[in-house]
Amino acid sequence: MSSRLQERLGALSAARLKGMRRGIEKESLRALPDGKLALTPHPLALGSALTHPHITTDFSESQLELITGVHASAESALEELTRVHQFTYRVLDSLGDERLWVSSMPCGLPTDETIPIGRYGSSNVGRAKSVYRMGLSHRYGRRMQTISGIHYNWSLPDVSSEQYFALIRNFRRHAFLLLYLFGASPALCSSFVAGRPHELQPLGDGSMFMPHGTSLRMGRLGYQSDAQASLAVSYNSLEGYGASLQDALTRPWPAYEAIGIRNLGGDYNQLATSLLQIENEFYGTIRPKRVIHSGERPLHALRERGVEYVEVRLMDLDPFEPVGINAQTMRFLDVFLLQCLLSDSPADTPQEIAELAHNQHLTAARGREPGLQLLRGGREVGLADWGIELVEQCRPIAAALDAASGGTQHADAVHAALAALQNAGSLPSARVLAAVEEHHGNSFIGFVRAQSEQTRATLLALPFSAEQQAGFERMTEESIQEQKRIEAADTLPFEIYREQYVSPARLGIGRGRVAVAA
Repeated sequence: MSSRLQERLGALSAARLKGMRRGIEKESLRALPDGKLALTPHPLALGSALTHPHITTDFSESQLELITGVHASAESALEELTRVHQFTYRVLDSLGDERLWVSSMPCGLPTDETIPIGRYGSSNVGRAKSVYRMGLSHRYGRRMQTISGIHYNWSLPDVSSEQYFALIRNFRRHAFLLLYLFGASPALCSSFVAGRPHELQPLGDGSMFMPHGTSLRMGRLGYQSDAQASLAVSYNSLEGYGASLQDALTRPWPAYEAIGIRNLGGDYNQLATSLLQIENEFYGTIRPKRVIHSGERPLHALRERGVEYVEVRLMDLDPFEPVGINAQTMRFLDVFLLQCLLSDSPADTPQEIAELAHNQHLTAARGREPGLQLLRGGREVGLADWGIELVEQCRPIAAALDAASGGTQHADAVHAALAALQNAGSLPSARVLAAVEEHHGNSFIGFVRAQSEQTRATLLALPFSAEQQAGFERMTEESIQEQKRIEAADTLPFEIYREQYVSPARLGIGRGRVAVAA
């Protein structure tokens, strides 16, 4: 550990360490018992997907997103996430036999155009959310959007935007370690790659895999696009990041101009013809974030008030955990993010950005391959050697967090990471393949169906009080009423609303607002 890192760690008071906050957003497809996508609308008993604080949809009407508030501990975040799951499963159970698909890679998918896009009602803001998703379907195809994951939102008190960007640069450099340790998507259903070029190998009937893969979700089959590959977004400063994003949000893109805003029948194809329709379309392993005011553009919020927290976006759903993640993983993330914040973080360069993309794709596809070499500063370095080096740097940070909170749980999380670097067979990605091969006749769908059924049974069996049920039912009703209120308050024709929302003038500092579209 460098003396500077030790010095910065020593300067952090226990009170400030205890001020660390985290929250979780978890996406999951709704699936039928046979492993096919459920094509039913978002259940009304779960409330309004537009306005419910904890239960919404992601890209698809069939893709739930379950959201916690901000928490002072991993345990309290998990407790809330579990309660949201319990209510959701009870609603699904009362309506039939749908369950949440517990893998990041999707269940059996219908034809692309049959995958339903999220619907949010008749308000301008609701329509804009659906039109944005229609744009995604034209640009990337609907299959890609059905991939699910966990987003981990994290903050520490008194961290400046400059420091958060230093954290982000280091996170991007070292993201391969998280893909290796927590990747859990080494296989998929053949329907996902039908008609697409890929390098996967067949695994039994109807499944494909990468023998040493960790996270196909974060590899070349996941959230990738040629248009976005043309962006070399720098994270050296808020100003530079903002300029890169503004360019992508305003630069006309010929392929998207050819799609047009509307089709011949007058229906909307997309919100805009620029390289990105809105900020959320920019895919990255981590994002700087700021809570936005109603109707404010995210880039405007960042520029005006600075970075408030970071959103980690590369975590797969762990199919062996009832809610997709456990407390030990969260504690490792806390230690890892603190290590990224406290370590020296030189400016990134176009060469390094290209190297990081190479490392990400290599780890996603071949991370468990013995002796795998990544690139660091133009030279080859063993993934396991580099990983061990990073985890060793995390030890004093874990010790400081344990001293502040009591116990040895952060040190235990670091120890588990070191053990995993020395035994690739213990990783979630290896365990998935072992289960698929040993117990499910090499069927990815068979494995995830069984895990999804077991998870459903586990969560339905947990105690859930009448008060908890009533509290969620109240939120359902309040969200439905709030959506109606928004719809009744609309006065602007949608086209004018759309033009105002995507106006470049609203990306700068000190501009007006219209209702938020993402």
